[in-house]
Amino acid sequence: MVGNPGLLQKFLIERRAAIHPEDVGLTTRTEGSGRRAPGLSQTQVEELLGSHGKYARLERAALTTPPLELLLAVGRLFRLTEQEWSILWRYARGENPPRPLARDAGLEVHGSWARVVDAQTEMSYLNDAAWNVLHYNSAFAELFPDRRVPENTMRWMLLAREARGVMVDWATSWAPFIAPQLRAMRAARPANATLAAIERDVLADEIAGPIYRDGPDVRVHPDGDERPLDHPTHGRGWVTVCAASPFNSPDARLMILPFRRGEQRPSPPAVLRADIKK
Repeated sequence: MVGNPGLLQKFLIERRAAIHPEDVGLTTRTEGSGRRAPGLSQTQVEELLGSHGKYARLERAALTTPPLELLLAVGRLFRLTEQEWSILWRYARGENPPRPLARDAGLEVHGSWARVVDAQTEMSYLNDAAWNVLHYNSAFAELFPDRRVPENTMRWMLLAREARGVMVDWATSWAPFIAPQLRAMRAARPANATLAAIERDVLADEIAGPIYRDGPDVRVHPDGDERPLDHPTHGRGWVTVCAASPFNSPDARLMILPFRRGEQRPSPPAVLRADIKK
């Protein structure tokens, strides 16, 4: 079912007009007046995609359920950003895309996000789609001996001996919720060498291996979870796991980890909704 026919048509026409024919190996088009015509024609798009009329039907919003292969081809030809890729899916199918457009999406993040991390007073860091740490603040560094932040947080959480002490009740409160995230990302990014190496080492680990193999298949997102933590400086307490993702870097994460001292688990905060009267 087409999500929004009018916006889909407008979006595709605008993106088609932004691609210069000479950039894709075609000759520049001219209008009847002899002036250069903007962008690609529908016919040129059909030729480049080999879609046999499917693109024209897509632009007319005449395809009930545009296939993934067609939308991938259009997205790559039109050089869409990941955010524009999401917009295409919402207009064309009324849903979010099942996968990123670019194979390496989520492995780099705009540098402005480092300023967001630096602005946090609570523990905060930024990781890519393979859990490689891209940036962190001073508060996060305090969590590790000699402030040596690990290069990869997934590897540290599942395999580092020190993590199993810092992350209180690691085998029940942490690992069963972390392992499904790795499993899901391995399925989504099977060619990623970093994820493959972490999975191999986790499976070989006598403690983490069984949790990874036998744990639930459902991916449990950590956003908003309260987890017990033994902070090296501040002692025992609870950390709230807050996660956000940059639009153009799918599966990359900004993590903010507010910490509260004390043995008792904090009460969950009220849900925020604009239609709920205070």
